[in-house]
Amino acid sequence: MENPGLVSPNLVTFFFTLVNIGILFFILRAILFKPVSKFMEERAKKIRDAIDQAEKDKGQAKQILEQYEDRLKNAESEAEAIIKAARESAQNESAGILAEGRAAAETLMNKTRRQLEAEQQAALARFRTEAAALVIAASSRLVARDLNQEDNRRYAGMLLEELAAQRAGRDGL
Repeated sequence: MENPGLVSPNLVTFFFTLVNIGILFFILRAILFKPVSKFMEERAKKIRDAIDQAEKDKGQAKQILEQYEDRLKNAESEAEAIIKAARESAQNESAGILAEGRAAAETLMNKTRRQLEAEQQAALARFRTEAAALVIAASSRLVARDLNQEDNRRYAGMLLEELAAQRAGRDGL
């Protein structure tokens, strides 16, 4: 009594199924598993190489960044040195200009003093000449007139007043 709906295990069928599965396993292994495994290994190797390269690039980028930062620091210090030198140069130049101005002012003052002294000497010479002329004029007036004691005193006083007035005018120069 066999039941048509049930499959009866048959040892030969079981053996052929096992052989088919084994053959299929070796065929699939040769055709599919080895290439897929090889592909997976190559892919993993490429990923490791890419990671290694990225690490190298990261190290190089970090080194380049440090170099740029050093250059930036050097540039800042050079800029500060240039600014300092420019300030010192400007200060030296302004000190030179001030010294030249002072020297020019001193020269002008000395020239002006010499000119004033020359003018004073000329004025004194004119005063002496004029005083001598006045004395001569006054003397000639006195000689031309017969004077008495009172007239002599009065003329001497006038002469002294004129000389004092001229002297006061000269001292005011």
